Amino acid sequence: MATIADVASVRVAGGRFVDDLRAIEIVWRRELIRFRRSRARAITSLIQPIVFLFILGTGLSPLVKARAGGIDFRTFIFPGVLAMTVLFTSIFSAVSIVWDREFGFLREMMVAPVRRGAVIFGKALGGATVATIQGVIMLALAGLVHLPYSPLMLVTIIAEMALLAMVLTAFGAMIASRMQQVESFQVVMQLFVMPLFFLSGAVFPITSLPAWLGVLTKIDPLTYAVDAIRRTLFAHIHVPAAAVRSLAPGVMWGSWRLPTLFELAIVALLGAVMMSLAISRFAKTE
Repeated sequence: MATIADVASVRVAGGRFVDDLRAIEIVWRRELIRFRRSRARAITSLIQPIVFLFILGTGLSPLVKARAGGIDFRTFIFPGVLAMTVLFTSIFSAVSIVWDREFGFLREMMVAPVRRGAVIFGKALGGATVATIQGVIMLALAGLVHLPYSPLMLVTIIAEMALLAMVLTAFGAMIASRMQQVESFQVVMQLFVMPLFFLSGAVFPITSLPAWLGVLTKIDPLTYAVDAIRRTLFAHIHVPAAAVRSLAPGVMWGSWRLPTLFELAIVALLGAVMMSLAISRFAKTE
């Protein structure tokens, strides 16, 4: 008598949350593999922050020493240098999106049976991870600018850098969603990178600024992240009260000084908005 063989069940991939998580993991891992294989990228992305820290910081230190209350100027700009490291790596990690589109690989990922948002989130998460790693490498130089290696300080700053990296990578993905060529993306990003950096208070205090410049600093999302990192650093070293009021007065909305957690919440909210826009734009393209 013939027997009927059991037929294995078949499931079409996609549509489940676990499938999206797997897609995020694969895309994230791909970004890390690309970073690990590109040692030149890892080294060159650290050169400019080191130049700012040890050349610009040392050169300007005698000019601002009196106002800094004896604080080394390199100590003051160290939060800005950390933000610069994360900024450059995060923003330009999004170039891989344009690169993949230009050479057709992005189309292959987009036709996978998973939500497109999972693919974009995976790329953003990968870029943010790489940027955080670069920031941790710079953070290892804290002892050279008279900062302690306090475990609480280090963990807090790494968390703040990770949040900033995710937000900036989302911003890069949002811009990359409409770019077709790598060259165009690089030109556009150059228009944003340096203003974002210099308006954030990374290299000069944001007190006593002209009204128009003060407004620009407040609409720069990097300002809130730099101030949060600087507060964390200054909380672990002895800084005269006068120097704190001069160098790290915080971000003021009228007469209200924003708490650190509120600043980080602003950064996180902006990141969520930009990631949503990036996912929405990719859903309408390709």
